[in-house]
Amino acid sequence: MSSDPVDVELSGRAFDLPRIEGLYGRPVRVSVSEGVRERVRASRQRVEAILSRDEPYYGINTGIASLCRTRVGAEQLDALQANLLMSHAVGVGEPAPDAVVRLMLLFKAHALGLGYSGIRPETLELVAGLLSRDVLPVVPTRGSLGASGDLAPLAHLSLPLIGRGAVRHGGRVVPAAEGLRAAGLSAVRLRAKEGLALINGTQFMTAYGAALCVRGRRAAKLADVIAAMQLEAVCGVLSPFDERLFGVRRHPGAGESAENVRRVLSGSRRPRGEAARERVQDPYSLRCVPQVHGAVRDVIAHAAEVILRDVNGVTDNPVVFENGDVVSGGNFHGEPVALALDYLATALCELASIAERRMFLVLSGRFGLPAGLVEKNGVNSGLLITQYTAAALTAENKVLAHPASVDSIPTADGQEDHVSMGATAATKCWQIVDNVETVLAIELLAAAQGLDFCKPGEVAPAAAAAHAAVRRRVAHADADRVFAEDIAAARGMAASGELMEAVEAVTGALR
Repeated sequence: MSSDPVDVELSGRAFDLPRIEGLYGRPVRVSVSEGVRERVRASRQRVEAILSRDEPYYGINTGIASLCRTRVGAEQLDALQANLLMSHAVGVGEPAPDAVVRLMLLFKAHALGLGYSGIRPETLELVAGLLSRDVLPVVPTRGSLGASGDLAPLAHLSLPLIGRGAVRHGGRVVPAAEGLRAAGLSAVRLRAKEGLALINGTQFMTAYGAALCVRGRRAAKLADVIAAMQLEAVCGVLSPFDERLFGVRRHPGAGESAENVRRVLSGSRRPRGEAARERVQDPYSLRCVPQVHGAVRDVIAHAAEVILRDVNGVTDNPVVFENGDVVSGGNFHGEPVALALDYLATALCELASIAERRMFLVLSGRFGLPAGLVEKNGVNSGLLITQYTAAALTAENKVLAHPASVDSIPTADGQEDHVSMGATAATKCWQIVDNVETVLAIELLAAAQGLDFCKPGEVAPAAAAAHAAVRRRVAHADADRVFAEDIAAARGMAASGELMEAVEAVTGALR
């Protein structure tokens, strides 16, 4: 995958998943359109206008949470905004990955640019500047309840705007003030409403969610390719992939998955007739690949739809409308995203679950393949023990799949008495997809080893291209060795896109 920067203009144009996938994991250079600047200026003027009124406006001239009835004097309004960032920066735990932090900055800049938050143009420009110069705030992953938005993570994301906190720049973690200087940026003094606008929102949840959908789609496509390799190795029965089956049941993901398998196996010369007559039907982990992989695809599509609504919507509080009304509500509440992430987590677990079962089958000594996929077994265990790791990760996923969104702990003296736990849903789903990718890498090793026992010229061209790509990185195992190194190599080539490039050079772009 390319590491070249991607140019993005903030124009109010909505983000979709293909656009996010195109920039995911890469530096981003951001420009702000004049139309966005004008919207932001107009929104700021509305905030300035209400400051002259002798009325309370939540978070603008009042305290927050259970302190919402406490008025703040005009001389303290700027201090309130900086204090909001500092007091809410209570995150703990490992920092969010750079790829997620970039999406957080991008989604926050996009949301602020919609013109409903009342910030100043220079504040938006600094958010964009951090992203463009790849000055990435250090954002701890623990501490958000996903209710008043992602308060703690967004506070850490925003601290560098006032010269506080820490950033990653040039491969080092440094104090924010130092990172800003090195990048030629200057901190700002926040004005009324700006601090609240920066910490309110669901950008932690949605950044993780969008990244998870990108990784999930890639994992689902990879799973189709590996399953096809397994079917080729065991002379699997192909009638379950007949496209007519999916036309009559109508689930789109299943049809996409079956099409991928058919294309990877196009041109196969494996002796399937005899196998089909002898077996009649394969076990579910081979026969029901489209139904399982396809269901996961459909959940990813649904989760992406929900997550992108929040990415492209307004999750601030209060919201400054075009007519000057300032309406305080609960658009920051993460329940829609939390539920979608919990659903996504459950679905992604199934990619690992069925992959581990396919691996168990091919390692068992059935289908004419040697046990452990090594000829001199007994003295050698071959790949037999790699399935243990796959089983352990699959079991761990079952624990992680417990929904976070069913929990809630009241905070803020009962003012925030129901919370979504969406950030927890996001971070544990991240661990699930890590585990899924590792299980698929282990299955890839087994699939390639199984294809080693096929006769030359029988294997479908695309499956052969996948096999050759693996063998460029990992040699055939004719005896035991440290297979952890093979797993790492397989995971690396799958993550880099090298395997998929080899396959799609034969098949064209898969679904």
